[in-house]
Amino acid sequence: MDTVHQGDLDRKKGAYHINLVDVVTQWEIVLCVEQIAERFLVPALEGALSMFPFRILGFHSDNGSEYINRIVASLLNKLLIEQTKSRAGRTNDNALVEGKNGSVIRKHMGYGHIAPRHARAINEFYRTHFNGYLNFHRPCGFATITVDRRGKRCRKYETYQTPYERFRAIPEATRFLRPGVTLSALDEEAGQQTDTQAAEAMQREKTDSLAYFMPSKPEAKTGDFTPRRPDLYPKRRQNPRLTVDTPS
Repeated sequence: MDTVHQGDLDRKKGAYHINLVDVVTQWEIVLCVEQIAERFLVPALEGALSMFPFRILGFHSDNGSEYINRIVASLLNKLLIEQTKSRAGRTNDNALVEGKNGSVIRKHMGYGHIAPRHARAINEFYRTHFNGYLNFHRPCGFATITVDRRGKRCRKYETYQTPYERFRAIPEATRFLRPGVTLSALDEEAGQQTDTQAAEAMQREKTDSLAYFMPSKPEAKTGDFTPRRPDLYPKRRQNPRLTVDTPS
């Protein structure tokens, strides 16, 4: 689990994305809150854990105080979930969700400032379109790890499945389901759209619902782009030391 901050503007904090990823299936639940204060985070966290179709056994985060506190510990104890945390300065301890922060959240939401007042609209988009697309229609790479004679671990990505396909492939998967959840219901949800149809529907919803406040994402490897909100991207002053005089 990790938190992704949606930029600052004029000393004002942006919205926060809450990203939860299952380490076995890569099932992913994304939420958005106005602040990482207790009154926003605890209900979001409790709701996110209930969105997974299978039972959660462990909860891992970094050392952020938004997760390492008595209130979160009490919630996890009530749900019989073991809590662990990363070692200080070791981001690789939380590598899977850190990678998803970039390949999923930053890819779709960008890096620019989004005001906290839009968190509810973003959260509704996540709940109705985005999470379903991620888990039923977006393939993920699963590494096959081998160890050579010198003890070096090698990862080879040859298996690509959606998180649901990965869960379906677990032997006796039904015994891990939450009460009231059935494989037939999940199969029905997965079969309502093709992967392409789900991706197109998700993109349409993102454009229709979020485009009016979403900052444009800068083009990769170039400094020239046209922002949707010019006021969010003030022009940079040219560094006089970098000015080159050309002969006339």
